[in-house]
Amino acid sequence: PREKILGVTFTNKAANEMKERLTALIGTSTKSRRSKSSDDDSPKEPTISTFHSLCVRILRRRIDRLGYPLKFAIYNRGDQESLASQILREIRADKMLKSGQLLFWISNWKCQSLDPRQAMLRSEGDAQHLAAIGFERYQKQLKLRGCVDFDDLLLLTEKLFYEHEDVKVEEAARFDHLLVDEYQDT
Repeated sequence: PREKILGVTFTNKAANEMKERLTALIGTSTKSRRSKSSDDDSPKEPTISTFHSLCVRILRRRIDRLGYPLKFAIYNRGDQESLASQILREIRADKMLKSGQLLFWISNWKCQSLDPRQAMLRSEGDAQHLAAIGFERYQKQLKLRGCVDFDDLLLLTEKLFYEHEDVKVEEAARFDHLLVDEYQDT
């Protein structure tokens, strides 16, 4: 069935192109035009989205398994910089690091799937060591506030699947076919 197809890509533009191409190949379902009063909320069309959008949907269903509220907020860049500045002041590193530098290191570590402890082990030099300390506080504050940042969307979904096999199996069972665009960028 068409609702068992998942297509993922990096950008909204690419996701829209993928939707158009897939619709041209398989058409649209008459079931997808059913009234909204239907008790069946499952999609009747393929799920086509960005990686981040897919992860948000997964986390909205199951992030509570990681100790976050289901109605978590996603920090934007301004929120992140404000929190990073606060943390740098708390650890008295605001003369050595700027908020943008701290966020650069945090994002870099998250893109490598490193947690704060692992970042500390890999840090080289005083600035990176301070950034790793800041990373640990940053993550604790995000969680205490019931928030995540953009990089957490991918990282926490990975963590959810790694730590909770039942969630991974349940999410995988939603789909029989996987289309990945821009795979080389993953």
